[in-house]
Amino acid sequence: MRITEHAKNATRERIVQAATGLFAADGWHNTTTRGIAAAAGIAAGTLFNYFPTKEAIVAALIAEAVQRANEEFHAARNPDDPLEADLFTLIWAGFRNLREFRNFLAPACETIFSPLARPSPGSPGDGIRIDHLEQVDAIVTSHGYPGPRSALTMQLYWTLYLGAFAFWAADESPGQEDSLALLDHSLKLFVASLAKYGERNP
Repeated sequence: MRITEHAKNATRERIVQAATGLFAADGWHNTTTRGIAAAAGIAAGTLFNYFPTKEAIVAALIAEAVQRANEEFHAARNPDDPLEADLFTLIWAGFRNLREFRNFLAPACETIFSPLARPSPGSPGDGIRIDHLEQVDAIVTSHGYPGPRSALTMQLYWTLYLGAFAFWAADESPGQEDSLALLDHSLKLFVASLAKYGERNP
């Protein structure tokens, strides 16, 4: 019997919800794909038809949160804001949409977004990285910096972003003020680098 698209989407959502609950309750390292399948009420083999690894499930959570953040950013964007403010608003909207997953994001992202890993089209985090960098490149271009950005410039941005992300995921300061300060400082460095590497605002 053919499975309808609606049934597939419902199963996928059930897997994501079951995994999220287990990650939050048992922790990232103690949660297995077999446990996720059992909690979702499906066979382990069925789970792999939707997600090959538990990293892929978290990547799907992050991608959905980032998409919501992008929509929020464009809906509320002020065309008079400077580049640093635009990037800050985009990134913080993403963090805000991921806040409920903070307790398991840090260990999960050590694998998904490892700075030591080579980019690979099959890796769970690579689609998120590419989409985010394309969004950032478009924002930078909209502020009058000619594109496309060099690989060096975008690698610098991604390194700064990952550092801010990792710090935010474990930040217990009141109102996450330390994360706000770090992100602000990181974006100042990135924008300054655009001029340093010849990508000047005309």
